[in-house]
Amino acid sequence: MKDIRERTFEFALRIVALCQRLDEKPGIARTLGRQLLRAGTSIGANMEEAQAGQSKPDFISKNAIALKEARETLYWLRLLSASKVIPAERLSELQEEAEELLKIIGAIIVSAKSRKTDS
Repeated sequence: MKDIRERTFEFALRIVALCQRLDEKPGIARTLGRQLLRAGTSIGANMEEAQAGQSKPDFISKNAIALKEARETLYWLRLLSASKVIPAERLSELQEEAEELLKIIGAIIVSAKSRKTDS
């Protein structure tokens, strides 16, 4: 199983590639692409920061930010698909991965909150 930091990094690379294509288009596609780029790359950045958390609350907080960014990323992917800026079938794998990341990060938060001692 891949480390969550590696998985979010690989996801960010895929988001970057998609956003590069969107940036070549005029208007709405470019605007939505910039929103997606910010959210989609922020997931991994916050997971990296969480690993260097100064305390358990800091670790949980950084993971919670990553979770929010994953939710936002999924929103932008759904919007791109529903508005037909990008064909739905081209986004389905990214949407599935975003949903998986949501589940994994959520589980990390639940696990960290349930631990009694600060590790």
